[in-house]
Amino acid sequence: MANMIVAAVNANPSIVLGLATGGTPTATYANIVEDFRSGKVHFKNVTSFNLDEYIGLSGTHPQSFRHFMQSELFDHIDIDPNNTFVPEGGASDPDAHAVQYEAQIAAAGGIDLQLLGIGHNGHIAFNEPGSSPSTRTRVVELTPSTIEKNARFFASVDEVPKTAITMGIGTILEAKQILLLATGKDKAEAVRRSLKDAASEDVPASWLEQHPDVTFVLDEAAASELSA
Repeated sequence: MANMIVAAVNANPSIVLGLATGGTPTATYANIVEDFRSGKVHFKNVTSFNLDEYIGLSGTHPQSFRHFMQSELFDHIDIDPNNTFVPEGGASDPDAHAVQYEAQIAAAGGIDLQLLGIGHNGHIAFNEPGSSPSTRTRVVELTPSTIEKNARFFASVDEVPKTAITMGIGTILEAKQILLLATGKDKAEAVRRSLKDAASEDVPASWLEQHPDVTFVLDEAAASELSA
């Protein structure tokens, strides 16, 4: 995955990247940092937009996605901080901020390459089951299962925010190219349903079937249900 992203940046030094957080992409970002340090890639003219952010967490909160991106990637490469966009969890008007964020993506010309993970219930970004392919950047409520899964990043499940700002599925589908990364047996069922079942709101990642240029990058465990 890191090799694919680095190749895309080298092919288009002014690329607009869509970036993801969570446990899945940490090794990808570590490899990208290593490639930067060895002189294989530069990010001076790159613009990035992150998928989502918890409402109620400032960018300096250790569990915010802004903090994650700084510590895992941005602080270690030569990207212009002014060109790194993450929804503001501390925005005074989250709904208005979501509209503004959508407009910022459009003003940048849209996303060239979007990196995704996938949730255990098939969500992409924080588009939970029930999300339609026309959704745009907006405020969403997190499902109990997502809150429970994300509790591992917090001191307790009670500390996990219950709402977030997320890019919509319609926003994601407008990216020119999409890469979805999944690892581990616990993602196998969501991967299978995304690739084998008909596209539906029950499995938000299944809407990716409508996109002309999507690549799923899987380890053997995450791919283990595809032959069933």
